[in-house]
Amino acid sequence: MSLTTVLLRPGEADRIVAGHLWIYEGAILRLTGPANDGDLVQIKDHRQRLLGVGFYNSRSKIRVRVIDSERTDIDVHFFEERLRSALAVRQRHMPTATSFRVVNAESDLLTGLILDKYEDVFVMQISSLGMEKRKHHIVEAIKRVFSPRAIVERSESSFRKFEGMEESNGVIHGTIEGPVSIKLNGLKFDVDIAGGHKTGLYLDQQVNYQKVANLVRKGDTVLDCFSFLGGFSLHAARAGAKTVVGVDQSAEATGFAGANAKANKLDAQCTFETANAFDWLKARTHTGPHEKLIPQFDVVVLDPPSFTRTRAAVEGAMRGYKEIHVRGLKLLKPGGVLATFCCSHHVGTQMFLDCILSAAFDQRKLLRRVDIYAQSPDHPVLPSMPETEYLKGFAFELVR
Repeated sequence: MSLTTVLLRPGEADRIVAGHLWIYEGAILRLTGPANDGDLVQIKDHRQRLLGVGFYNSRSKIRVRVIDSERTDIDVHFFEERLRSALAVRQRHMPTATSFRVVNAESDLLTGLILDKYEDVFVMQISSLGMEKRKHHIVEAIKRVFSPRAIVERSESSFRKFEGMEESNGVIHGTIEGPVSIKLNGLKFDVDIAGGHKTGLYLDQQVNYQKVANLVRKGDTVLDCFSFLGGFSLHAARAGAKTVVGVDQSAEATGFAGANAKANKLDAQCTFETANAFDWLKARTHTGPHEKLIPQFDVVVLDPPSFTRTRAAVEGAMRGYKEIHVRGLKLLKPGGVLATFCCSHHVGTQMFLDCILSAAFDQRKLLRRVDIYAQSPDHPVLPSMPETEYLKGFAFELVR
């Protein structure tokens, strides 16, 4: 196997040796020969020491995506081995789960590939040209390891444009009709695989759904803002909440959430409102002159989508995060629980915590931290690659 070599500049190899899988243009000294976009290349430091192999793409800011630390054939057997290794991680850390993320891109040493398992239906998302050119190997490996009923591709343009690719969506193996029924922590959810958010559902909160539910007491009233398909709502209702109000701006999402509540016989406790959560919170916390707001919820859950995709937009995003926390705290009864999450990589844990505490200070509220949250184990984190960590969250008791 003859491969073009990408030589790195002095001082650039350490990051790759430490486990980071992206090589940017500025880190490259030169190429020893021609390389087509999507080709496999070998990577060496400036002293010609082998660092591994990766996918090259001159159109991407990430010029090389490392795929292995050794020279190896990237064929169906390679993908089959990686899939089995990734599955073993999930079976070890989430042994009872039947729907979960099987491959979390870089976290599973498969840069540019996401694979989610919804019972016997698999949803694939490809965001790198190197993976795109080997899609047939990936699909064959999925068939061999899982024998799926269907494989659906959800490769949106927003992910692929940075690699010079068009979006690619559709069923690529088997058949699928209508929503797919799955189980999360024993609760039934119908998921729109073909048209829902991401690959159909936010699987990264699967463990946190139950953790937050463990803080719900029998008879509690619960507010679930940005409720989507009702993950936190249904878990809270099953835990004994008397009333759960879910709010989401998507009518399709609240429709699915209501149907999910009914399917689990929790619809008597759950109601879902289609509204912009910011507007809903503002309307519920507005007071006129000499009026005093009476808090009405024992538990408030804030789980918004990412408010920023870029570092440049962080300042505006923080204003949004503070706004929902100020208003959420106004609605929380003393002794109640606030469970709050941020899924933006560009907003660090400390920055997010400072935002929450700033909102509490403005409202003269005292919080006691009772739990810390992260993405579920099927979305593993490589500390050597900070980009793999994005979801963070906290639970607080409102002391006063």
